[in-house]
Amino acid sequence: MDPARLELAKQFGATDTVQVGAEDAAEKILAMTDGLGVDVAIEAVGVPATFDICQKIVSAGGNIANVGVHGKPVELHIEELWIKNINISMGLVSTNTTPMLLKTLGAGKVDPGKLVTHRFALDNIIDAYEVFGNAAREKAMKVILNA
Repeated sequence: MDPARLELAKQFGATDTVQVGAEDAAEKILAMTDGLGVDVAIEAVGVPATFDICQKIVSAGGNIANVGVHGKPVELHIEELWIKNINISMGLVSTNTTPMLLKTLGAGKVDPGKLVTHRFALDNIIDAYEVFGNAAREKAMKVILNA
């Protein structure tokens, strides 16, 4: 939903973005894929609407990976998904890929500095929470606290 985050995704290599809320995300993604859908749909927000989008856009034989932390129930549309033979995985982010991530960062293949948009002294932690709580308005990606 946040244009600043979509622009950052492009800086990290995204070729296409879809602004949820400003357009019908499922409709646009299906149009972009000639109606086939995507091989992998990742739900990382934790709200029913984004899980629903994932169900609509996953292709036959595809995967839905749910890593968002949900505070409300979601509907699972088995009546539509069973014929597609999809896999759904979910759970907390696993740390088994941390060594690979660290090697990638160490090799300079990814610049994590692009994610840090705000820095605060530890004494200003309340201000940091305020900025991150209004991330879209503040264009905040990641907030760093310095001791």
